[in-house]
Amino acid sequence: MDTDDTKRDEFLRYGIGELLRRAAARAVPLVRGIPDEALTAPTPCPDYDVRALADHLFHVVVEFQKLAARQDADFSVTPRRVGAGGDWRERFADETDKLVAAWSAPGAEDGTTGAWQMPARLVGSMALLDLVVHAWDLARATGRTYPVDEELAPVVGQLRASVAELAPTGRKMGAFGEPVPAPEGATEFERLLGETGRDPRWEAPGEVPREVGSVPGE
Repeated sequence: MDTDDTKRDEFLRYGIGELLRRAAARAVPLVRGIPDEALTAPTPCPDYDVRALADHLFHVVVEFQKLAARQDADFSVTPRRVGAGGDWRERFADETDKLVAAWSAPGAEDGTTGAWQMPARLVGSMALLDLVVHAWDLARATGRTYPVDEELAPVVGQLRASVAELAPTGRKMGAFGEPVPAPEGATEFERLLGETGRDPRWEAPGEVPREVGSVPGE
């Protein structure tokens, strides 16, 4: 039977850049599919509608590139990048590619980074966490499912280990909600969502606008 240390060693075989690549492969199509009509819809994050949450995620993707390169990041103000039209979706895709490249660069996980000089791999895991859980938030807010498969397993494993380390401080700062008990038979991904304060069973209220590119009558 695997111990927690054995599982942790298994997850460490994967670089943060590779884990971000896997997360990005799910997040980018979900963001591309957000219809303009859904930008004011509520999300599982009570303080954010879809537009505000997409802006927050966009900002995370940009600023964490700087942290990979040991540059100063600024999270004091979230710029407005998301609006009507399709260009912002492609800009998000481009910046997400840059995020993956930044954390895949040699030495990106070495030492410390950021204002608090936290271990670089843990900082990279914070970007990974946002890219995963906020993509899930946006999927649920727009009536879609977040694709979870075997390739995502090491991502979830890394994130559960990171959340266990980050949660006490994260809750004090309001970054995480109080944990939501996992339902009986919950998957590892559902347990991760619950540990970040999300209800894995959350569903969008009311009718949800169709995603970008969908065909009427499907």
